[in-house]
Amino acid sequence: MTGAGSGIGAAVARRLHAEGADVILADVRAEPVEAIAGELGQRAQAVRLDVRDEDAVGAVAPEVDVLANVAGIGSTTTAPETPLAVWEDVFAVNARGTFLCCKHAIPGMVNRGGGSIVNVASAGGLVGLRNRAAYCASKGAVIAMTRALAVDHVAEGVRVNAVCPGTVDSPWVARLVEDAGESLEALRARQPMGRLGRPDEIAEAVLYLASEDAAFVTGSLFVIDGGLTAA
Repeated sequence: MTGAGSGIGAAVARRLHAEGADVILADVRAEPVEAIAGELGQRAQAVRLDVRDEDAVGAVAPEVDVLANVAGIGSTTTAPETPLAVWEDVFAVNARGTFLCCKHAIPGMVNRGGGSIVNVASAGGLVGLRNRAAYCASKGAVIAMTRALAVDHVAEGVRVNAVCPGTVDSPWVARLVEDAGESLEALRARQPMGRLGRPDEIAEAVLYLASEDAAFVTGSLFVIDGGLTAA
């Protein structure tokens, strides 16, 4: 899976490995995934991967039967405040990166008789969040792509679904909060449940969608947001 160096990606790697899967932990930062792979031991491989680089993705993605696209970056501005370079970088990682990993993973899955893709989108792809213009737009693109890929490849045995987390207590969220001058307490208050999600809670949903327990599930969105999109 991509974005495996911390937060949701690391939790997904640990959960799938615990279920007996051979896991490839990919991240743009080598050190964190090497440490996690060392911790997991056998059946875990660390790869430094920039999901924006098609050649690099093409060297890794064709080997996987389950793909979890977790890598992502955020933004903390309104549209008028967002530099074009920031907009393009958010889309390059969140939308283009997800597209490239799917593009290069699907043919191998088809040749081996099928597979499962789980894209990590966001509640922000379903509703508007303040000061998150580029991020919300990029995650909306991931949601639309998930549905399109699902119908394109359902007859070939490839299932494509997405999880849409609300605000999760992770190092990534902590950095965004600091950049935006917000507080974790304010984010907790925004959630109807009054708390942030945990990476392991998202990992459980990824595990379900990746597994044969979800054999009749494709093109679906699994919203895990503490009631944010219902309020």
